[in-house]
Amino acid sequence: MAVMDDDQITQHEINILIIDDDALVRQSVADYLSDSGYEVHVASDGRSGLNLFDKISPDLIICDLRMPEMDGLSVLRTLSERKVPTPLIFLSGAGSVSDVVEALRFGAADYLIKPVIDMKVLDIAVQRCLQQANLRKENERYRLELEQANREMREYLRALETDQQAGRHVQMKILPTTPVEVGEYTFSHAILPSLYLSGDFVDYCTITRAERDYVVFFLGDVSGHGAASAFVTVMLKNLVARLRSDFGKGQSDLLLSPVDTLHHMNSELLQTATGKHVTMVVGLLDMQTNSLCYSVAGHLPLPVLSTGEEAHYLEGKGMPVGLFNNPHYEQQSVDLPDHFSIYLYSDGILELLKAQSVPEKEQQLLKFSRMEGVGVTADDVIERFKIAKIEDLPDDVALLRVTRQ
Repeated sequence: MAVMDDDQITQHEINILIIDDDALVRQSVADYLSDSGYEVHVASDGRSGLNLFDKISPDLIICDLRMPEMDGLSVLRTLSERKVPTPLIFLSGAGSVSDVVEALRFGAADYLIKPVIDMKVLDIAVQRCLQQANLRKENERYRLELEQANREMREYLRALETDQQAGRHVQMKILPTTPVEVGEYTFSHAILPSLYLSGDFVDYCTITRAERDYVVFFLGDVSGHGAASAFVTVMLKNLVARLRSDFGKGQSDLLLSPVDTLHHMNSELLQTATGKHVTMVVGLLDMQTNSLCYSVAGHLPLPVLSTGEEAHYLEGKGMPVGLFNNPHYEQQSVDLPDHFSIYLYSDGILELLKAQSVPEKEQQLLKFSRMEGVGVTADDVIERFKIAKIEDLPDDVALLRVTRQ
C-alpha cells in the first residue's frame, strides 16, 4: 500500500482496533482492512475493547454505536475523559440524528451507516482519519518543539540579560568621575544608551610633561549598537589607559598629539578585526596657556565653543577610526577665552532635535549651547534636553562638557 505521510509510516505499521458485537460485521471489516495491509485487532464489546486499547494503543478505532452493556458512546466518553487523541469512526445501523450529533460532539472522527456495502467508503474514511490524526501529531510535535525553543530562548535571554548587566556594570566602572575639577577647569559627562549597553565612549585624564599640565579628553561614537559596540568602548578605555601608562613611564608621547593618538587607535582597532569603526574627537588642553589643540575623526556634530554670549562650531575634518589603513587627520589649535564651555556631543543628540534637516538641527544645537551658562554640568544639559524621560532613544547619546569658570 501507499505511504501514509512524511514520516514514512506504512499501513503495516498502523494498528486498528475494531469493536463490534456483530461477529459477521466485525470479521468482514477486519478481513478487508487486514487485506489492505493494516494490523487489525478485534473486540466484541466496549469493555473488552477498552482493555485491548490499553494493551495495543491503536492508531484508529472503528466502533459500533449500539452494543450491550457498554455502547459506543460510552467508549468515546471514556476515551474523551482520558484525553486520548486516537480517532474513532462509528458504525451504526440504528443510530438517530441525536446519536450522530452526540458522537461528533464528543470528538468522533467519522460516522458510517451499516451495512457498509462499498468497502472503499470505509477505506477512504480510514485514510482520512489517519491523515488527520497524523497532522494532529505533527502539530503537537511542532508545539512541543516550539515550547522547548521558547524555554531555551527565555533561558538564553536571562543569561544575556545577566551578561548585559555585568557589561553595563563594567562600562559604568570604566567611565571617569563626573564632574571633576582640574585647576580652573571642570569636566563633566553623561551617557545614555539606546540599548542596555552603550556604544558611546567618553574619557579624560591629566598628564604632565616638563612641569606643564595638560588634560587629554576623548568622545567617541562606535558604529552600531549593543554588546559588540560596547566591547569596542571597553577596548578604547584600555587603550587610553595604556597610552597614559606609557606616557607616565616616558615611553611614549603620543598623548601630546591628538593626530598621533588617532593614528595609533586606528591601527589598534584595525588589528582587532571587529568590523567596527569609531567617529571621535580628541582634545589636548594646555592649562598653562589656556589653549586647545584637537583633531576630529569623522565626527558630527563638531565641538561647540560657547562663551554664554556667543557660540560657534570649531573647525575640523578627518576619517573615522578603524576603517582605513592610512587615514588623514588634521590637528587644529585655538586660544580659549577666559570663561568658556566646550561641548562635545555624539550624533544621537541630533535625532532628538525637532528641526528637519541636519543643518537646521546643528543651528538649533548651537543656539542651545549659547544659552547655557557657565557652571552647568553635563547632567544639567541632559535634563534640559529632557533626554532621561525618553523611554526608547533612537541612538546612544553622549555629552562631554569642558568649562572654565
